[in-house]
Amino acid sequence: MWQKLRRIGVELYAYLTDFFVVKNYLVMLALIGGILLMTFWWLKCYTNHGESVQVPSYVGMNFREASRKAKARHFNVAVSDSVYEVGKAPGMILSQDPKPQSRVKEGRTLYFTVTKNNPEIIKLPDLALSDDYDLYSRKLSRLGLKPRIIARVADPRLEANTIVEVVYRGDTITRSIPGFEVEMGATLDFVVSEAVTLTVSIPDCVCQSLDAAKFLVQTSDLSVGQIIPDATVTDPETAYVYRQTPKYGPNETMRKGEQVDLYITQEWPAQICDKKGSGQ
Repeated sequence: MWQKLRRIGVELYAYLTDFFVVKNYLVMLALIGGILLMTFWWLKCYTNHGESVQVPSYVGMNFREASRKAKARHFNVAVSDSVYEVGKAPGMILSQDPKPQSRVKEGRTLYFTVTKNNPEIIKLPDLALSDDYDLYSRKLSRLGLKPRIIARVADPRLEANTIVEVVYRGDTITRSIPGFEVEMGATLDFVVSEAVTLTVSIPDCVCQSLDAAKFLVQTSDLSVGQIIPDATVTDPETAYVYRQTPKYGPNETMRKGEQVDLYITQEWPAQICDKKGSGQ
């Protein structure tokens, strides 16, 4: 048994050390090594391993011009989205991916968002339960529309800033709002209500007793403000008004509920009242 194994070992050694066998193995190894080196070199060239280029900004350019420039730098181009924007010519680039100044490999595809020819058609939201101008205008702005107030009207039945009319291109469309279609970017005009401010004439309290002056103020739907005595006052209830703020005027008014301040003196202010009576 041992002799047999020894004989096999000797034959195997003789085979592996034979010149032609060694030569063939070396040729095979060289061939395999050459194939691997060529494969790695081809992959490096194909993928530009470790190399990158900076992406220029094409935003604001026409798509054709941007495509020409991008392809000259060995980029591919594609349109990923199109959006209508008021005042911008169709085919203008609004954004790009990858972003400007980023670094990518040559041959990368750049995706552009461009402006399109026709605006999108927008259905106006219903006014029901949303007739407050501030709320409704925010809805319109989110849809790409431009709301504006063209007039305000006083209406005591409505809360301030309630939508009274909606006007589109000169036509009142208030009743046909549900389902009404407009172009994106369109301007919608609104007439809204404003708070009704009720005013009253200022009463003439000068030369009146304090009680009489208070009565005049209160019956005019105003409030008595500060009572300001001078140094002579010992009994305010029997004093007289010699000055008031705001001053009386035939055409002067103030809002209901506002205050009138009264300045009082103990004796009847004859000098002031005589001038007042003479119209001086």
